[in-house]
Amino acid sequence: MCTSIVEIVPAEGMAKRGDEWFPLTQAVVAYDHARHAPLGDVITLDFINTGLEPGARAGVELTLETAKELRAALDRAIAAADREEAEVRGKGVPSLLARAA
Repeated sequence: MCTSIVEIVPAEGMAKRGDEWFPLTQAVVAYDHARHAPLGDVITLDFINTGLEPGARAGVELTLETAKELRAALDRAIAAADREEAEVRGKGVPSLLARAA
């Protein structure tokens, strides 16, 4: 069964294939049959540069459970990075003592 579940978003960053890094233009998240992993249906992450040859792609196939764990890890890392950025910019979260005053 093909699911036709596909999400495409613009992406900024870099991806690596072999020894070469290339800039990204988009990321694709899909749920469908595994093409390479010896699994059933998987979450596929493709990091692509649409301005380069078709090989300008870094792909990953994950089980649904692994994808959920990755999402949770990303959420934690993003929250921590947001707190760090707020501190660096002097906009840190007020301390509990300041709130109690």
